[in-house]
Amino acid sequence: MRLYQTTATWITVLWTCSAAAAVGDDSILARDAAVKVETSVAFTEGPAWHPELGVLFSDGANDRIMRLDRAGELHVFRHPSGPANGLVFDRQGRLIACEQGNRRVTRTEADGTITVLADQYEGRKFNTPNDVAVDARDRIYFTDPRYGDRGNMEMFDAMGRGIEGVYRIDPDGTVARIITHEVDRPNGIAVSADDRFLYVADNVNNVVGGARKLWRFPLNDDGSVDRAGGNVVFDWGTGRGPDGMALDQAGRLFVAAGLNVANPPYETAGRYKAGIYVLAPEGRHLTTVPVPLDEVTNCTFGGDDLRTLYLTAGHRLMSFRVNTPGNVAWPSAK
Repeated sequence: MRLYQTTATWITVLWTCSAAAAVGDDSILARDAAVKVETSVAFTEGPAWHPELGVLFSDGANDRIMRLDRAGELHVFRHPSGPANGLVFDRQGRLIACEQGNRRVTRTEADGTITVLADQYEGRKFNTPNDVAVDARDRIYFTDPRYGDRGNMEMFDAMGRGIEGVYRIDPDGTVARIITHEVDRPNGIAVSADDRFLYVADNVNNVVGGARKLWRFPLNDDGSVDRAGGNVVFDWGTGRGPDGMALDQAGRLFVAAGLNVANPPYETAGRYKAGIYVLAPEGRHLTTVPVPLDEVTNCTFGGDDLRTLYLTAGHRLMSFRVNTPGNVAWPSAK
């Protein structure tokens, strides 16, 4: 694996999708908020903010992690990347990546070397690690669904049922499965600022009537979850369910979900259009920022004040401004 950088042209476009177009409480959005296209590649996922490097995000179709620098220039940060999906910086500023194709979770060290944090559990390879979050004790949580071909899955329970689980990596390298069958197909993941709750997106997008829900599980002091105490805080019904998410410093969730054009027979459009759904910690719907593209895949907070929400949708990286800084493991807002 090698890291290198090239430059490309920066694209900035303002959509006619402003704070006034949001549905619900507009006090969450900056007065001058507008959804802006930052750049375009083949397919975008997993944005993560670095105060010096800019925004990193996955381009899975081309097996790359891209970097949009602070001047607006686009670079290749890493190729091949796995291909990578979910990205997050840990509390030391190191990049944690879910590598779907390599079926592992890695860390990029300060010198660019790649450390494999986890690539199996109980001797079996993961399905396709999807999204990742970090808590205040440097524990890493990641989801392991399987979308598409399931022929080479190795994760099964004693009854032969496939396991699409959620895992925790402790600072000493120990890997634990913390959710087994409590959700159907975990996707996005986030930890509350006080480490009391773990949010897990449950999104089965290829089955009629499949789960399109956001779950909240009580998180115990040892990093395990109260499986019996989990509850659904929002349900997208028959539409496109939740993908990635981010939390602001008020504990509100910003969740990528919805469709503008139906995907029959599996997903409807209509009530839940594509956008960023802003929810209170307990799941009350506060507002939606519409996004003109399908599919909205993930989001993160960035900028020096952590008041810019970067989102990935289709083949574009986009952004809009908010009033409350985001809650991220690293860095702190200036």
